[in-house]
Amino acid sequence: MTVRADPGRDRAAVLAYHERTKHHYRRFAAGPHGLDWANQPHPVRRWPGAELVPLDLLPPSAGAAAIEPPYAAAMIAGHVAPAPLARRSISQLLYDSLALSAWKEAGGSHWALRVNPSSGNLHPTEGYLLLPPIEGIAGEAAVWHYAPLEHGLEKRAEIPTALWARLAAGLPAGAFLAALTSIHWREAWKYGERAYRYCQHDAGHAIAALSFAAAGLGWDVELLDTPGTDEVGALCGVFAEVGPEAEHADCLLVVRPRGTADRTTRAHLAAEVAPAFRALAWRGTANQLSPEHVEWRAIDVVAGAARKPRTAEASVWEPPGGRPAPPADGVALRTILHQRRSGVDFDGRTGASAATFHRLLASVVPRAGLRSFDVLGWRPRLDLLLFVHRIEGHEPGLYWLARDPARLAAVRAALRPDLLWRRPVAGPDDLSLYLLHAADLRGAAADVSCQQEIAAHGA
Repeated sequence: MTVRADPGRDRAAVLAYHERTKHHYRRFAAGPHGLDWANQPHPVRRWPGAELVPLDLLPPSAGAAAIEPPYAAAMIAGHVAPAPLARRSISQLLYDSLALSAWKEAGGSHWALRVNPSSGNLHPTEGYLLLPPIEGIAGEAAVWHYAPLEHGLEKRAEIPTALWARLAAGLPAGAFLAALTSIHWREAWKYGERAYRYCQHDAGHAIAALSFAAAGLGWDVELLDTPGTDEVGALCGVFAEVGPEAEHADCLLVVRPRGTADRTTRAHLAAEVAPAFRALAWRGTANQLSPEHVEWRAIDVVAGAARKPRTAEASVWEPPGGRPAPPADGVALRTILHQRRSGVDFDGRTGASAATFHRLLASVVPRAGLRSFDVLGWRPRLDLLLFVHRIEGHEPGLYWLARDPARLAAVRAALRPDLLWRRPVAGPDDLSLYLLHAADLRGAAADVSCQQEIAAHGA
C-alpha cells in the first residue's frame, strides 16, 4: 500500500510539474528536438507467453438504428435493457471502446486508429479486465489484458475461486472489474516532459470510451476511488515492472448491469485482497517497445508524487435534474463510436446554429439520468472556456460555461474583475453560459493552440 510520507511535498511536486510543463508564448515545454523514428514505440503492448483468447468481431450492423440502441436512448437511464455477461457482450464492450477502428495510409506508411481518442494517436493506455468464469472465454476467473490488434484477451493470471469470491464480495450479479494503466514512454517519445499530462488525458478518454460502450449494453461504469495505486497495480499484474516502458496503474472501474447497485459498490474492495494477487502465477513478459529511450526525470518525479494511497470512501455527489431527455431516436450509438475522428481542417467560413451550439454544451453538463458523466462520484472540477465565432445569435468573444453553478462565485472571485459575465441573449436558461469578453478572438484562439490555424477556422 502506498504510504504518504509527506503529502505536502508531493502536492508541491505535482504543482511544480504543472508549471514546468506549460507551453508559453516564447517557449515550448521541454521535449525532443524532432522525432527519433528509429526508436518510435511499437503501437501495441503484448504479453508473449500469455494465452491469447480471440474475441468476436462485432462491427456495427448495417442499418443499425433499427436493431441497435440509438445514441440518445443509450445515454438515458433505463432505455437499454442490460445484456447478460457473456463472451459476446465482453467482445462488444471492448470492440466499441479500446479496439482498432480504422487503418490509414500515406506515403507508403500505414497506421491504425482506435475507438478511444489519444494524444498524437500514441495510445499509452492499456486495458485489463478481472472476469469471473465465462463460457467461451475461460472456465475460471482470471486477469486479462486486452490486445487491440488481435481483438483478444491475454490471460495474465488465473484467480483462485476463494480469492475471486473475496474480490467480488459486494458486487452485484453480472458485474466485473476493469483497470487502466499507462506507459509513459509512449507519449514521452514525442512530447518529452509533458507526456505525463497526456497519459492522464488519455486515461480519461479510455474511461469515457468504456462508459459509452457499456451504455450500449445497458451497463454502468463506476470509478472505485478507494483503492490506492499499488492495489490497482497488484490487481492487474503491473507491480513488478521497472524502466521507461513500465506500466503505471491509473484507476480501477466496476462494470455492472444498470440499476443493480446505484453506487453501493464504491468501497467494496477490501484492503487485504490486492496483496494476494502478487502471489498469483503471472504469465507473459511484456514486449519491448523501443530499442533505446530518453529519460525525462520530471515524469518520474510527478508520477511518484501522484501515486494515490488507499483513501476513505468519499461522499457521492448527485447531479441536478435538467432539460427533458432527448428523444430516443437518431443514429445508432455504435455507429457513432466507430466513426469518431479528430477534426483536421475547417473552412473558416461555416458557422453553427444556436441550437447546435447549445446542444453541444448541454452534452457536457452533468444531469440526473444522463450517463455521459455518471462514472465519477464527485462534483465537476473543470469548466469550459470557449473562443466563440460564427455562432448564430452570439457575439464573438470569450465565453465561460460553468458545469457546476455552485462553484461560480468562487470562479468569478478568482478571475479578473473587469470581465463582463453577461448572459447571452440567445442562451437557454438552464445553461450557465456567460460572455466574458466581446471581441474577434480568432487569432488568439490559434495562438494559444500552438499556432494551429484550425482553432481559428472552426466556430
